Amino acid sequence: MTFITLGEWLARRELLSPNKVGLIDDETGARFTYRALNLRARALAAYLQQNYHLRQGERVAILAFNAPEYLDAFFACALLGAILVPLNWRLTMRELGIILNDCQPVLLLYDSGHAELATTLQHTWQPQSLLAFHDFPGEQALLADQVQPFTTTDGEETALILYTSGTTGMPKGVMLSQRMITWNAINTQISWGLRETDIAPTFAPFFHAGGLNVLTTPLYHLGGTVVLLNNSAPQTVLSAIERELCTVVFAVPTVFQSMLEHANFASTDFSSLRFFIAGGSPCPLRLIAGYAEQGLGFRQGYGLTEVGVNCFSLAPEHALSKAGSVGHPIFHSRARIVDELDRDVAVGEVGELILAGPHVCSGYWHKPEATAEARRGGWWHTGDQARCDTEGFYYIVGRKKDMFISGGENIYPAEVESVIVTHPQVLEVAVIPQPDARWGEVGLAIIVPRVPGSLNAQEILDFCQGKLARYKLPRAVRFVEALPRNMMGKIMKAELVKAFQQTV
Repeated sequence: MTFITLGEWLARRELLSPNKVGLIDDETGARFTYRALNLRARALAAYLQQNYHLRQGERVAILAFNAPEYLDAFFACALLGAILVPLNWRLTMRELGIILNDCQPVLLLYDSGHAELATTLQHTWQPQSLLAFHDFPGEQALLADQVQPFTTTDGEETALILYTSGTTGMPKGVMLSQRMITWNAINTQISWGLRETDIAPTFAPFFHAGGLNVLTTPLYHLGGTVVLLNNSAPQTVLSAIERELCTVVFAVPTVFQSMLEHANFASTDFSSLRFFIAGGSPCPLRLIAGYAEQGLGFRQGYGLTEVGVNCFSLAPEHALSKAGSVGHPIFHSRARIVDELDRDVAVGEVGELILAGPHVCSGYWHKPEATAEARRGGWWHTGDQARCDTEGFYYIVGRKKDMFISGGENIYPAEVESVIVTHPQVLEVAVIPQPDARWGEVGLAIIVPRVPGSLNAQEILDFCQGKLARYKLPRAVRFVEALPRNMMGKIMKAELVKAFQQTV
């Protein structure tokens, strides 16, 4: 039986609900029905096929803010079996170059806000072609009829490559197949109780799995409505909720905290809201309580790019009684907690969380060894430490090895360390997380200088500018004579965390 591809979703939605508004662009006020969305995606697919000879399996990079054209590109590439590679516009030229050299796209799509950067990338990286959003064909019915879509029997073809930094300091391209994205949508709908009447604002950038796959693609699959916002400022989100009668809202805790502290929070009409969804980092109890005072509840969960952003779900009624839990596994998923030998641990004991199901990715682009290590035994090894209580509620007790989250962004110390250590006066460096009231956690760089007293903190921070995205930059620097190491010579970061936990 032939698999229904992502590119066919809009045609199915047009058949079932042609006049239903599927997308609202908050910036322009434009409202797109599923008929219009299907027409736009098919016209762009035909345009790419005819003018750029885009073929199945070829990569198309995209450098842009969230916009209707971004989603046009996603579904157009899916129709052709091409692979969309969203680029994080917060990265530096150096970081973008590493990604482009890895995935070797044949085409770079860009919006007006990134025209200069796209041109610079073309000169330094020399992609075959560039295409601006303003040159997209739009709703051309004649062109749309000329597209020749690819077909698949199982949906195993990669549709997206999302780059996430690894613990080695080098970015890894996570391959999200047509199958994976489809099952993520199904699991989200079932486990979170989404409805075709749901309306949700989307402001998480599409270069994150959370932007496309928490609510956007699940709602398109279901026939709901996505309200596209160009920023996550509290007033922008609050106004959209009230104006568009939003029913479900996803954000990281930092955004929810900003909304709660905004002067207009108490006066905002939330009567349309069914629930909020918090993800990206643990949701503080004080935040849950603050929303509860307004009669507003949170769904919480857990996920990661490699196995889908919606792997666990905690219902609002358990937000306080099961504080700290990520809930139960989604419907079409299996979860285990294992020891170092992949043996199941006892209830209540801590081990590594491993997952299996149709929502697991295909692996890492051109990294077979890393893929084999992560998916050994038919289970995806998340690297996260977890426990499960007697009622089947899961708790994440430790994050991926040597990784922390700042404002919803994953930060891998190895990546930051690999930049700082290139400073000629730095002998050794270790980056650890520090608690922060606004961002949850921020980075602290602990440095052993080659010559004591030869460096100051500002010199290190200035050195990092332009080499790392701003959110990756350490917020503080400390100098020490030596870093603590174990018998194997490995830096004992737990000791550093303990020693410096009161210093910032």
